[in-house]
Formats: sequence, structure tokens, C-alpha cells
Amino acid sequence: MNIIDTLEKETLKTTIPSFAVGDTVDVYTQIVEGEKERTQVFSGTVIARRGRGIRETFTVRRIVQGEGVERIFPLHSPKLLDVKVTKSGKVRRAKLYYMRKRTGKATRLKEKFEEKKEPTEEGQA
Repeated sequence: MNIIDTLEKETLKTTIPSFAVGDTVDVYTQIVEGEKERTQVFSGTVIARRGRGIRETFTVRRIVQGEGVERIFPLHSPKLLDVKVTKSGKVRRAKLYYMRKRTGKATRLKEKFEEKKEPTEEGQA
């Protein structure tokens, strides 16, 4: 088991983007077509995260031409270039599988806004 642990630690990414279930994200992946390489963007809502360590994955869902499309991305894959959060969703579940049954406006999630921290008066004295 120790050999497996050391191999896994070598392939783990050091900087993991912070995102949660319910967030709308842009996932940048590297695609190889023949000899050419390009970056492809998959935009959608994170409906699940699972696993720990090198086996951690997340599922992103979006609607394309009225049809739901889901993709599962390994978080520590070398083909995964970046994950950027475009909107944070306010949810009360760890898995949003109920979104599969919803269409149209019913797929919207409430947005989670970060509170601005005001400077304290103690430092201004």
C-alpha cells in the first residue's frame, strides 16, 4: 500500500480550484485531435462531487438544444487545465440529481452572494 500512496502523491495537483455543488463553472480541458492540441470549454452546473484524493471526480450538467448533457471530470487529471466559477449557487443538497428531471426555468438555482467585510473601527483609532 505504501508504494501506491507514494505514486498517488506524485500525480496529485498542488493547486485545486475551489468550487462547490451548485456552482456554474467553465471547465477547460485539453483535447488532442491527431497531432493538434486545443482547449475545449464545457460550461454547466456542478451537480455532484465524489471521491477523495486522486480518485476525486465532479459531474457537470448543461442543456444543449433541449437535451441534458452530463460529463464527469477527474479533478487531478492532467487533461483538466482549469475550472473557473462563473456563478455560485445556493443549495441544500450534496447531490443535485433532481435537476435531471427539470427543464426550462425550473433549472435555475438561487445565487449565493459573498458578504463584503467592512473594516473594523478598532484599526482606525
